[in-house]
Amino acid sequence: MIHPKVRSRLRSALAASCAILCLAGAAAPAPLAAQEGAAAVQDVTITDVMLPLGGTLLRAPKLTASGTRLSKDELAAILKSDSSEPWEARLARLDAGSLTIPVLSSEHAGPGDDRQTVTYRDVVARDVKAGRVGELTAAGATVSAVTGPNRGYGTYGRVRATDLDLAALNRLYTVPGDGKGPVQKVYGTIQVSDVTYSDARGTTVKIAHLNGRDLGGRQIPDGWNGAFEIVAAGFQGPNDRRTFAASAADLIEATALGSLDMQGLSVSNTDPQGPVLFEIERATYAAGPESGTVLENMTVSRGSLRAHLGRLALSNVSLAPTVEALRKVAAGSENRPGFSDAEMRSLTPALGGMTLTDLSIDLPLDPEQPKAAPQDPRPATRGPAPGRPGSAKPSEGKVAEPKPAEAKAPDAKPGDPLAVTITPPPTRRIALREAALSFGPPQDGVPTASRLTLTGLSLPADLVAGAPIIGALPAYGYRELDLDVVADAALDGKARDLSLRDVTVTGREIGTVRLTGTLGGIGPELFNGTLPAATMLMFSGSAKSLDLTIENAGLFERFLTAQSKDLSLKPDELRKEYVTASLLGVPVILGNTAAAKGIGAAMGQFVMKPGKLVLHAKSKEPAGIGFIDIGAARSPAALLDRMDVEAKAN
Repeated sequence: MIHPKVRSRLRSALAASCAILCLAGAAAPAPLAAQEGAAAVQDVTITDVMLPLGGTLLRAPKLTASGTRLSKDELAAILKSDSSEPWEARLARLDAGSLTIPVLSSEHAGPGDDRQTVTYRDVVARDVKAGRVGELTAAGATVSAVTGPNRGYGTYGRVRATDLDLAALNRLYTVPGDGKGPVQKVYGTIQVSDVTYSDARGTTVKIAHLNGRDLGGRQIPDGWNGAFEIVAAGFQGPNDRRTFAASAADLIEATALGSLDMQGLSVSNTDPQGPVLFEIERATYAAGPESGTVLENMTVSRGSLRAHLGRLALSNVSLAPTVEALRKVAAGSENRPGFSDAEMRSLTPALGGMTLTDLSIDLPLDPEQPKAAPQDPRPATRGPAPGRPGSAKPSEGKVAEPKPAEAKAPDAKPGDPLAVTITPPPTRRIALREAALSFGPPQDGVPTASRLTLTGLSLPADLVAGAPIIGALPAYGYRELDLDVVADAALDGKARDLSLRDVTVTGREIGTVRLTGTLGGIGPELFNGTLPAATMLMFSGSAKSLDLTIENAGLFERFLTAQSKDLSLKPDELRKEYVTASLLGVPVILGNTAAAKGIGAAMGQFVMKPGKLVLHAKSKEPAGIGFIDIGAARSPAALLDRMDVEAKAN
C-alpha cells in the first residue's frame, strides 16, 4: 500500500521532527519550589547528551540552557538517558529563556536493514515555559541513509516552528490511548525551506518551501511511534494485513492538520528510457467543512513529451471511506498478505469534486508522420557556398535569408556568420481549457452519481483515426477537433438502474450528439473486478429507454461533399439518392413496421434539410430488453416490436 520510498521519506520527516522537539523539550517551566532552590537565573551547559527514544537515538555533544534557574546537575538529571522518571514529569521541571544545541543528530534503525542519520545545525528553542516552546529554529540539516535498500542523502535549509506543546508531543508518540480522546495540538506553525533528497535509484526530490499550521492528533493504542513502525514495515515480519490495517486506520483518524502550503516541488528521475521531471509550483491543503487541495502549475516532461496543467482543485475530500475499509480488514479473519482489488477500491477517499484548467500535452511527432526537412547543421554564412547549384557568387554580396520556420539564437544578428538556426522538434498538442468532475456519495467504493464536463478540448484529428464513427472525421477535411463534452449519470443501487441523465458531445463545425436513457440490471458488483465488466454487463444489463438527438453544424455537408467526389456525383444528386434510401430502404431493413417507417421518414427529412434528428425509444417491458437479447435478436423488427419508438426531424 505504501511504496518503500514513501515510507522512507515519512520516517525521515518524523525522525526530524521528533529529534528537534524531544531535545528542545528539555525546556519546560520549573515549579515554584525548584525556582526558589536555584541561586539565580544563569546559563548552564552540559555535554554528551544521549537520549534513546524507541528506535531513535538522539545525540547532542553540547547543550546550553540560558536564562534558567536550574543547576547543572538538575539539568543533567532531567536529560539522563536511563532515567526511570516519565518524560512528561521531567519536562514540567524545566524552565529556560532558550536552549542552544550547536549539533544535534538523530540516528534511526529500521525497518529491516535501513539506517538513517539526521544531523541538525544550530538548534535553538526560545521562550520555554509550562511545557511549551514559543519558537524552535534550526539553521539546516543533513539526512544520510548509507545502508539498506532506501539509501540516499539530503539536506534541509532553515527549519522554524512556533507554539510547540512538548508534553503533548511526548504523549502522542509514546503513551498509548484509545484514539477517541481530544485532539492535542503540537505545532502552531512549522516552516521548512530548501529541502533536497536523492536516493540510490536516481530519484531526486526538491521542495523550496513547506509551511504547515495547527498540527496535532489523538493518542492511539500503539502510540504514534509504534503505529508508524508497523505501517513503515508494511506486511513484513510479524505484521499481517489486520495489524497493518488497524495501525493505518488509527493514524489516519488520529492526525489533525489545519493547513499545508508547499511551493517549488520537483521530482526528477534518471530513468534508463529517458530522464523524467515532475514539477508543481504550489500545492495547498486546508481542513474544515469544505476541505480541499489545490495544485498550481504542474508540469511533467520526458524528452519531447511535455504536459502542463494550470490548476487542479479537489474539494470536499474525506478519508472516512478509507478508514471504514481499513477497519473492516482489521476486524476480518483473513491473514493473507496485501489487499484484493475490491478492497483497494474501497480504500478510495470520498471526493466531492475536481476541477482543472489550462491543460496542454505536447506529444512527439509519430514516426509515421511526415517530418520537416533536416536543417543544415553548419553555421549560416553571409553568402551562399561557392559551387552550390543556383547560388550567387560570393562577390555578389547577397545574404542568405532564413526560412520562416527557423529561429535564430537569441543573441544572433541577421547575417552574423556565427549565427545558427534552431528548429524545435515537431510536436502535436492536446489542450483542454477547463474540466469539472463531481461525485455523489460512494456505495461499495462506487460513486452513486457523477458528472463530467470538458470545455475547449482540442486535439489533432489524426489522433482519433481508426476509432468508431469519430475516426472518419479526418477524411472529411477536419485537421483539428474542438470539442465540448458532458457526461452525467446516477446509479440507483436498490433499483439497480443506471440513469444516463445527459451524455453530450459538441464539436465546432461538426454538430452535437446528445444521449439520455436508463439501463437496468446495473449494480455496484459490476465494478468489483470478479468478472470483466463487459461480461457481467452482457448477462445482467438491459435497456429500458433511450433518447438520441443529433444536430448538424457542418459535418453532413462535408460528408456529402466527400462522398460525391468518391462516387463522381453532384452533391444534390447524391442527396436525392440518400433521401430515397431513407424513405424506402430504411423501413425495409427495419422490418417495414410503423416504427420503421417513422424512422425512415425522419431520416429523409434530415437528409433533405440537415438540422436536428430526434429518436425516442422505450421498452414495453418494465425490466427492459436484455443486452443478451439484443445481441441474439434475429432481426431489427424483432426488437422494434418490443419498443415504443418515435422519430422526428427539424
